Amino acid sequence: MKKRVSGIISLVLALVLLVSLSACGNQNSGQTSGAETVSAETAALEETDAPETETVSNVPEDVSSAVSNISSVGGVPLITLSNGVQVPQLGLGTQIQSLERDSSESGRKLLNDTSHDAVVAALQAGYRHLDTAHGYFNETGVGQGIIDSGIPREEIWVTSKLWPSEFGEGVTAKAIDDMLERLQLDYLDCIYLHHPAGDYMGAWHDLEEAYKAGKVRAIGISNFDNYMDAFNQIMEEAEIRPQITQIECHPFAQRQETRVLAAQYGMQVECWYPIGHADPNLLQNETLTAIAEAHGKSVVQVILRWHMQEGLCAVPGSTNSDHIRENIEIFDFELSDEEMEQIRALDKGEEGRYFNINYEQMGGFFTSLNE
Repeated sequence: MKKRVSGIISLVLALVLLVSLSACGNQNSGQTSGAETVSAETAALEETDAPETETVSNVPEDVSSAVSNISSVGGVPLITLSNGVQVPQLGLGTQIQSLERDSSESGRKLLNDTSHDAVVAALQAGYRHLDTAHGYFNETGVGQGIIDSGIPREEIWVTSKLWPSEFGEGVTAKAIDDMLERLQLDYLDCIYLHHPAGDYMGAWHDLEEAYKAGKVRAIGISNFDNYMDAFNQIMEEAEIRPQITQIECHPFAQRQETRVLAAQYGMQVECWYPIGHADPNLLQNETLTAIAEAHGKSVVQVILRWHMQEGLCAVPGSTNSDHIRENIEIFDFELSDEEMEQIRALDKGEEGRYFNINYEQMGGFFTSLNE
């Protein structure tokens, strides 16, 4: 009887954790608080058997037949990936966690309408990088926002992510076509595997084929730093290794070891939760506040500027048009070497993370999407 009760309790706790599993890169602008925290054991990065140095020799050139005309707008730098494709360093994260839980028809409409308006505001403010996912339930709104913005599609870097329930050879191929249909696009600039769960190797093989077919211009992994067995398998067995990896990263969790590992494999790092899930402890930090006052900027702007000078891509999320504009107004000032070191000193290591999950225990909960 005690074992049965214990099992029920474990299942309930796991389901509670699942509420935040879709977290992958966005918060509502960084001017809100009350963030939910997911914490669990994670595979330690030090346990990886990756070599100290790695020569990436199997990264093909961009094979996409898509017409792309991505350029620097509003001072946003372009980062060149290992296959020669360029991505705007700053983008808009489109996840709206507060609206995801209502799976009713009216709830999904509100979510997509809100995402649509944020995308239009961002593109008209100079953003040319959008980050969405099937697990955000807003690809329809994001795609329509691209159309209604008046900005030509070929000038925009569009990223989406496949959920583990869509993983598997043949299954993922169809999921990619369905994704393109929801977004009303002929190709994507980047597709990530959202989480290291399910048949991720089967999914990766389909993603490689989509890359070869020109349906996607770059392929990547998201959250695989949390499950090193999956990370290592991708690196060892992939025909085409990821060109980009998406991880949680912000001044409280700067992920130095993970960033070094990404560099060894020639992967660009893109950061979700770039402003720490709007944690007041970060946004009201004395060091960051002093630096912000010295430059006449907000703490959020200072944090995003730190990301840029660290060579990281960042996708802060917001639905507030004023905040969206504020977040991109970071290319008219520069942090000094001393200020950069002060921010680096805020790193709390893995203890500073907000999303830290044991995929070996939770993988079975990624079997479906709540649609």
